[in-house]
Amino acid sequence: MTDPFSEIISLLHPQAAYSKLSHASGPFRVRRDDVNEAFYASVLFGRTCLEIAEKEPVELAAGDFVLIPAVKSFTFSSINPPPPDDQLNHPVEGEDGIFRIGPPDAPPEVQQLIGHCTFASPDADLLVSLLPDLVVVRGEGRLEALSGLVRDEARANRPARDVIVEHLLQVLLIEAFRCGTDPNATAGLLRGLADLRIGPALRAMHAAPAHNWTVPELAKEAGLSRSAFFTQFDLIIGRPPIGYLMNWRMTLAKHMLRSGGHNIAEIATKIGYGSSSAFSTAFTRYAGLPPARYARSNSVDGTS
Repeated sequence: MTDPFSEIISLLHPQAAYSKLSHASGPFRVRRDDVNEAFYASVLFGRTCLEIAEKEPVELAAGDFVLIPAVKSFTFSSINPPPPDDQLNHPVEGEDGIFRIGPPDAPPEVQQLIGHCTFASPDADLLVSLLPDLVVVRGEGRLEALSGLVRDEARANRPARDVIVEHLLQVLLIEAFRCGTDPNATAGLLRGLADLRIGPALRAMHAAPAHNWTVPELAKEAGLSRSAFFTQFDLIIGRPPIGYLMNWRMTLAKHMLRSGGHNIAEIATKIGYGSSSAFSTAFTRYAGLPPARYARSNSVDGTS
């Protein structure tokens, strides 16, 4: 059966903005504002504290990995000793490409592999909203290895670099979310897939988006009554089941329109509309412009 999570990561089209190795010494505090990119960090050794707005501070130690799919600002600081309240450091890049925080000649007390990536999909905001807003994984060596591979490939000038980096980032993101699955996480797709009742209904929708799903049918997939399923789905996913299905269908439609490999009648059939006119009306209401115009304005090759 279709894996909804892999579909979403693939549709996001992650691309490496940059990746760097960071060494910090002594008391330090580094703050980044207005990042607007996915952020991840792997702590190679030492201990540090990550602070994000509206979140409890997270202490990270060697072997820990953190991923924030959508972040605007964050702060990294030393734990022992803690920095003074007014201290703010600025990383300095050395000739060896390592970014140093604190005295340049001091031995590193904290070493991190830090990366940012962007999502090329025009539907990134919708897709990211289905993911957990913070993932912390403790002691998983594969994530450190994948982070290193992303950094090495992004810094190299080898054939097909961009393609390899995108696929490595997909694997990194999937592995991070998979390792960090928490049944008590914020509402979203991963929490739904981990739920024994809601998970089967989600997989059914993704496996057959063209099917004329109703709430009673989906409730049967979940083994729940109609009202219990509706309430549980809304609580765990963060939106009602038919609303989720419509958003997913329109995301698939946008992807097919941009790709240019299907005509409007084929797309309508693939996502469960009985006619091109019904699909065009629904798409226009959702996207703000007719599908044909959307395709001309957003084709992947940039042609009109």
